[in-house]
Amino acid sequence: MKKIGFIGLGTMGAPMASNLLKQNYKVTVYNRTTEKCFPLAEQGAATAPTPREAAKGADVVITMVSNDDSIRDIFYSDNGILSSLTEGMTVIDCSTISPSLVKEIAAEVSSHGASFLDAPVTGSKPAAIDGSLVFMVGGDANVIEAQADLFDTLGQKVIHMGPNGSGAVAKLAHNTVVGINNLALAEGFAIAAKSGIPADNFLELVKLGSAGSKAAELKGHKIIEGDFSNQFSLGLMLKDLKLASSLTDGIGMPSPMLNLAKSLFQAGATEGYSEEDLSAVVKCYEAWIGQTIGGQK
Repeated sequence: MKKIGFIGLGTMGAPMASNLLKQNYKVTVYNRTTEKCFPLAEQGAATAPTPREAAKGADVVITMVSNDDSIRDIFYSDNGILSSLTEGMTVIDCSTISPSLVKEIAAEVSSHGASFLDAPVTGSKPAAIDGSLVFMVGGDANVIEAQADLFDTLGQKVIHMGPNGSGAVAKLAHNTVVGINNLALAEGFAIAAKSGIPADNFLELVKLGSAGSKAAELKGHKIIEGDFSNQFSLGLMLKDLKLASSLTDGIGMPSPMLNLAKSLFQAGATEGYSEEDLSAVVKCYEAWIGQTIGGQK
C-alpha cells in the first residue's frame, strides 16, 4: 500500500485525507494549524511537524492549500517538500494556483527525479466528503495512470488536460464560469424578488428552463434559506478570479465578464463575506434591493 504525505487540511483537504485513510493508505498529514491534524490522527494518520517530514519517505505527496504564497512556502522553505524528494516519488498538487508557478514547481520537482501533476478539482466540500471530485490534470499520462488508485479513491473522474500547467489553466477557466454563473443566479433572484415573485417558484423555473445550472442546483436553496455555511468560500472564489484575470492579461485576451465578476466578488469581500460560502455574494444584491431573497427584511 502506498505511503502518502498529505499537506493542507482545510475545507477540501481534510475530507480527502480522511477518504485515503478509509481505504487503508498509510497517510502522514501536515497542516500549518496543528489542531486540524487531530481528527485525522484519530482515524489513524501519522502527523508531521513540517512539510518536509510529511513528505519524507512517502511514495506520493498530495498538497491542497489556498494560494501561491502557501505553495511556495510548502515547497521552497527550509522545511519544505523539495528537501525530501527522491527519485520515483510523485507530487500531486490539488491547489488552485497560478499556471506559471505550477510550471516552475514542476521543473524543480523533475530536477529531483520525481514526477509532478497539477490536479486541481471541481466539486466543493460535499464532493470531497463523498469522494466524487473531478480532477483536471496537467502532466504525463503515464504518471496519471500510475496514480489511478488514488484518484479513484478521491474522485469520480480524471480529465487529462495536457502537460504541466494545463490543469491549472483549466481550473481558472472553469472557475471563471462558476463565478459568473453564481452572479447570474443572484441577479436573477434579485429581479424576481424585488418584483414580488416567490423565490421557490423562480428557482423551480430556473432549474427547468434554459437558465438551469449547477449554481442553481447547488446554491439556489442556500440563497433562499440564507444558509451561507461554507462549501467553497467567497474569498477563495475571489482569489481564483484574480488569478484568472492575471492569466487573461498575460495571454492578451479581453475578459469583460470575468473582470465584472471579480469586482462583484470583491464587493462581497469588502462587506466581510470572505469566509462565507461564495453564494453569499447575493447579499450584495439583497442590500441593493432592500430585502432578502427568501423573504422581506
